[in-house]
Amino acid sequence: MHIGIIGAGSVGATLARRLAAAGHEIAIANASGPQNLRDLVGELGHRSHAVSPSEAARFGDVVIVAVPFGRYDELPTAELKGKPVMDTGNYTPERDGEYPDLEQDRVTSSELVQQHLRGANVVKAFNTLHAEHMRDHARQSSAQERYGIPMSGDDPKAKRAVADLIEELGFQPVDAGDLAAGGRKQQPGGITYDADFTADELVEALRQDS
Repeated sequence: MHIGIIGAGSVGATLARRLAAAGHEIAIANASGPQNLRDLVGELGHRSHAVSPSEAARFGDVVIVAVPFGRYDELPTAELKGKPVMDTGNYTPERDGEYPDLEQDRVTSSELVQQHLRGANVVKAFNTLHAEHMRDHARQSSAQERYGIPMSGDDPKAKRAVADLIEELGFQPVDAGDLAAGGRKQQPGGITYDADFTADELVEALRQDS
């Protein structure tokens, strides 16, 4: 599969490494330009390419967004129409500046990303787990108890595409709901945020929080 990744920080780079190792073709972009991704692309191998954000969006069958939330409105829009977009971001006022609608809990950060990416299908996932845990906590055998990854979205097909990637990376996808209700459970302060749950524990935590 072709995977576009916009953002090459700890989360974006970790997911790029894992997905490249699984045999996917990767196009990865950052804010400072492809020339600054040479070392990472060299590490990922011949199936990876350093590109611009628009090129990464155009390339991917699924596109992963791993940028600071405060820069979500810089994401390309036309190139993402009709595509599943995995949003791994979190709102951090100290870094992103204050957004009144988020401060007053009138909307979730992923809903704002979805509003910007009209025509794309946003799924919030991999935002609750530290990058090093994405690297170290995978269980490739389905016989082993896997860590759960909550995901929220409004489009069933996009959620299925993201769930398939989560499973391939050695985790168990757990549906947390839509971008509104589920997104609140995943954001900082939510029941699933920064919590290393097994899949069964995650299902129970979401059930108790419903």
